[in-house]
Amino acid sequence: MNLGKILDEAMRLDASDVHLISGNKPMLRIARDLIPVENSKILTPEDMYEVYDTLVKGNVEKDEVFNSTRKLDMSYIHRDIRLRVNISLSDDIPLCTLRLIKNELPSYESLGVPDIVRRMTYQPQGLILVTGKTNSGKSTTLNALINYINENQNKKILTLENPVEYKHHSKKSLIVQKEVGKGRDSLTFGDGVKNSLREDCDILVIGEIRDKVTMEAAIEMAESGHLVIGTLHTKSCAETIDRMINFYEVRDQATIKYLLSALLKLVVSQRLLKGRDGKLVLVPEVMVVDNIVAGIIRKEKLSVSEIEDAIQSNLEKGSIGLINSLAELFVEDKITLDQAKAQIEEKNIETLNRTIMQLKIRKNK
Repeated sequence: MNLGKILDEAMRLDASDVHLISGNKPMLRIARDLIPVENSKILTPEDMYEVYDTLVKGNVEKDEVFNSTRKLDMSYIHRDIRLRVNISLSDDIPLCTLRLIKNELPSYESLGVPDIVRRMTYQPQGLILVTGKTNSGKSTTLNALINYINENQNKKILTLENPVEYKHHSKKSLIVQKEVGKGRDSLTFGDGVKNSLREDCDILVIGEIRDKVTMEAAIEMAESGHLVIGTLHTKSCAETIDRMINFYEVRDQATIKYLLSALLKLVVSQRLLKGRDGKLVLVPEVMVVDNIVAGIIRKEKLSVSEIEDAIQSNLEKGSIGLINSLAELFVEDKITLDQAKAQIEEKNIETLNRTIMQLKIRKNK
């Protein structure tokens, strides 16, 4: 078993992930497709224990975390490439998923993230959220934003990540990156956020808001005059609001709605689709929180459809509806009509068709 050779092949083929699972050949994910490593053999349990030993390198704390929690998130360096590693168990045998992280961050402009997201980083305080399902490019967008701020603003940026993916170096800004986890720079995201209040940072970046404790700490940080940028695993802007409110008991939800309506500045929800040219295409939905959206958030009963309508009717302020994004990508011949339709509910297909027609008429003028 030669882990180095597999990683070399992954780098050569520009794979995003490597999957190592006993009873299977090593698999690479390339532009969303799973492809076995050429001339590789089926991995045995012994191979997987060998991979575990290679990755953990006898680190007692990492070994202890894995044995007590049955999983381990860590970073690993091969040649000059950083990898985000997740080790878990199947049939009591370790299995590994390794995400390759490019040393060169793509430019913010090349990602296809709407410009309003970049402009919002100039806000002196508040909450900006980058959301999406797993493998939707949240980390890349987040790090491209950090890099943009680093190159253009004079701020102290503190990041909390698990694990640290891209290593940033201070340019115009001062950057401090902390890894979260047992035996690392901060035990939990919540602890890291609370301590950041004493670290005189201007911008706090939270790699993942996954519980009420972290959410409360992020809100407290934003309330105290800082800009907080975080990520959540949600599939739409409306679902993001719903998830945040549901971190709290019903009796506390009125208070959190009021705070969110005041502090939340922008939510960008993104998806990645395989484009016609085989490359991944970003599909963004953007919600700029103005007085109308803030009013909807404060209502006793949150309405997902009301939020979606507010996004659609707020395009002049920078909001972008999912349907608009899909229609534009189709008109630009980047995705197929079937792909666009697959991303929305049946009831919205007529709206999609109408939006496509309007874009085509505008384009031909």
